[in-house]
Amino acid sequence: MESIVVFCGSGEGYNELYRETAYQLGKTLAEQNIRVIYGGAKVGLMGALADGVLQHGGKIIGVIPYFLKTKEVAHEGLTELITVETMHDRKLKMSELSDGVITMPGGWGTMEEMFEMLTWGQLGLHTKPIGLLNVNGYYDALKALSDNMVQEGFLNECVNATLLMSDSIEELMEQMTAYVAPPAPKWITEQTT
Repeated sequence: MESIVVFCGSGEGYNELYRETAYQLGKTLAEQNIRVIYGGAKVGLMGALADGVLQHGGKIIGVIPYFLKTKEVAHEGLTELITVETMHDRKLKMSELSDGVITMPGGWGTMEEMFEMLTWGQLGLHTKPIGLLNVNGYYDALKALSDNMVQEGFLNECVNATLLMSDSIEELMEQMTAYVAPPAPKWITEQTT
């Protein structure tokens, strides 16, 4: 993978481990010469991620909507900062620039970004690996929910398996490198994409 988009919170959470892991993820990706795409902010886990990349010689591109840039939350030291009109434009641009996705802890916005990428993958619109960095067991309940979706007949097991998860950066990267997307559903054809 040449570039990975990282979705993560604009807050830091109550446990210092979240911030430390975001910084470490940035450092690891920089050391592996993987370009990072993220939301462009200097605050929260996003800021820690960016600092980890930049302080270890990596490249990081921020994608931020104009209305957030005007609130002075944009990180000033990035390799590149791309300003877009809307949140929808932001997700599309981030997807276009990346070969894979890592989601760290965050709130509604982080979840929405990840779920849209999962949905696009389920529909066969991309074949990128999507990983959850399960810091401090943050995503244990989400894993239980997705398993329940399978058990109750609302999610196919092969689709559920597309969401990779680990509490280790190295292990998650190994899973993502080995990832092979399942075939696109029968109702997706060249005419419908």
